[in-house]
Amino acid sequence: MEFLRPARWDEALAAKAAHPTAVPLAGGTDVMVELNFDRRRPDHLLDLGRIPELHTWETGPETVRLGACVPYTRIVERLPGELPGLALAARTVGSPQIRNRGSVGGNLGAASPAGDAHPALLAAGAEVEVASVRGSRLIPVEEFYTGVKRNALADDELIRAIHIRKATGPQQFSKVGTRNAMVIAVCAFAIALHPDTRTVRTGIGSAAPTPVRARAAEDFLNAALAEGGHWDGGRAVTPSIAGRFAELCAAACDPIDDVRGSAAYRRHAVSVMARRTLGWTWEAFREGGAITGGGAQCA
Repeated sequence: MEFLRPARWDEALAAKAAHPTAVPLAGGTDVMVELNFDRRRPDHLLDLGRIPELHTWETGPETVRLGACVPYTRIVERLPGELPGLALAARTVGSPQIRNRGSVGGNLGAASPAGDAHPALLAAGAEVEVASVRGSRLIPVEEFYTGVKRNALADDELIRAIHIRKATGPQQFSKVGTRNAMVIAVCAFAIALHPDTRTVRTGIGSAAPTPVRARAAEDFLNAALAEGGHWDGGRAVTPSIAGRFAELCAAACDPIDDVRGSAAYRRHAVSVMARRTLGWTWEAFREGGAITGGGAQCA
């Protein structure tokens, strides 16, 4: 196995073009597990850790451009106001050591349906900036996941950054695990209110072959909030609306039975998380549009 360590972005793209099967290392927290258990034995590892621009972020008027190697710890510490849902999700990732190494770019590259960043990215609205020696492109995050641990990257492409919409309203993230730390999600749910467009977006993790949005639930809730004048009047979401939203979120799941939980339990847990996080975010909005809020991780 050959270890490639480019120091510049153009060198990394050239190395990936020359070795299309090279496995990129952003933080290595997923790849090293596979190597240690001999589940993967690539001819080349491509370490991106020495490329400075991948460890930085830029905050614009509407979006945050997050470098692929920015660790979760930095998101928690520096971006909880702009990206509250992602910051809440980042708090639940592994241990402090893993949060110091792991990154959203690495999470996207691994494309595990249980990746903690995915639901928050779907709910917030994000695009993945990818590049090769042929050029660059932006992929909407909901189109990035193509199957279990598969993504839309071409063989010669690398993830450069993630463009994430800055929060204009409350966001939440909730995760169910078999214990309260150092755990792969049994299922996870994220929600983001977007008062500027009067829409709600969702993200579901570990309850389908890929991370997904509950689009039917979003459409129902968006219509219910608009028809009831909730955005202008600050009216409370009724139990019937919250209950139907939760049912539709559960219906968006396509889970499996495995050692961490049954399909039936995952659907039920997603419905509970959907109802609770809708309540939390909407109450925060009614109380003044607070963007940040407390997260939840349940056993």
